[in-house]
Amino acid sequence: MSNQNFLARYAGKRLFLLGDEACAWGALFAGCDFYAAYPITPASEIAETMAQLLPQTGGVFVQMEDEIASIAACIGAVWAGARAMTATSGPGFSLMQENLGYAVMTETPLVVVDVQRSGPSTGQATKGAQGDILQARWGTHGDHEIVALCPWSVEETFWLTVKAFDIAERLRTPVVLLTDGEVGHFREPITLPHPKEVSVSERRFTTNREEVFGPQLVPPMARFGDGSFTHITGSTHKSNGLRDVETQAVHQQLVERLVRKIASAREQLRDIRTDIDENASVGVISLGAAARVAFGAVRKLRKSGLPVSFLRILTLWPFPERDVRDFCDRHRTVVVVEQNLGQLKRVVERFSKNRVLHYGRIGGVLPSVDEVAQFLQEVAK
Repeated sequence: MSNQNFLARYAGKRLFLLGDEACAWGALFAGCDFYAAYPITPASEIAETMAQLLPQTGGVFVQMEDEIASIAACIGAVWAGARAMTATSGPGFSLMQENLGYAVMTETPLVVVDVQRSGPSTGQATKGAQGDILQARWGTHGDHEIVALCPWSVEETFWLTVKAFDIAERLRTPVVLLTDGEVGHFREPITLPHPKEVSVSERRFTTNREEVFGPQLVPPMARFGDGSFTHITGSTHKSNGLRDVETQAVHQQLVERLVRKIASAREQLRDIRTDIDENASVGVISLGAAARVAFGAVRKLRKSGLPVSFLRILTLWPFPERDVRDFCDRHRTVVVVEQNLGQLKRVVERFSKNRVLHYGRIGGVLPSVDEVAQFLQEVAK
């Protein structure tokens, strides 16, 4: 059965899904036809759902021996013409970093899902966290840009998965869906769209007259078996793909283009939600599951007469610098609420002339709305 025919059977159906399950459904609606992964909590339900559904759409599911092999298989599948996704959690995401850099260097469009869990190392294997914020940006070595999206609900997980595939194809780059254990295991209702209501950019292939690695900002791809002469390497290469690891100008031209194609799309990729109170001296910045608690605290304080503003980040990388700077400028104090010991706070501080505080908790338990509200109330005094 074709992907479109299979998905059309579910159009308009209201399902009660885990965030992980919604991620798998979003991938299917985005046209994903290859999935390779190694089971790891709290991302296992993505693999389980893909194993059940992907073969019914004519796609391929492969359980690999580890996370290194998983992302490598996805890269190979993409160059054979597939739309591919893999999913993991913290330890597996660490293992994928070298090949994530290879995907950046070879401009391979794929989606990597990281359902964050408590760490370092094995940590609390089944507990959610937000400790991979900086790893998503800087985990692989060298000068590079990355795109990372952060949902806070089941429905948003579905649509940001679709968006991740669209960005990957449009910019020919790997995209990280940076969800977390809580969002992955929330169970909420979602109405599935008709497949015709979901749009993902089509991959552009070379006509054999266009080079595959430049000089265009986003060059076309080749596909294994189509007759193109293309060398694909993670080494520094010229626009025809052939290695040149000695010439400084070749390396600078290549890497600057890879960085520029993401940086120049910053405004298109920008995705935030704000709820500004013009009388507020305190603002809250958050993302993912922690943002649900933070926004609950903001609403609680407003009901009691204390004005507080709120900003939620959906596209974490490239970072929404202008929005965060403007938000910080208009509030005497900004509190960053996150499920770690201050990773997002360190980034926010770069763009604020005013006071930036942190409220977070680790150990696999989110703070309560009342606890965050009490902290904000003390800050506002």
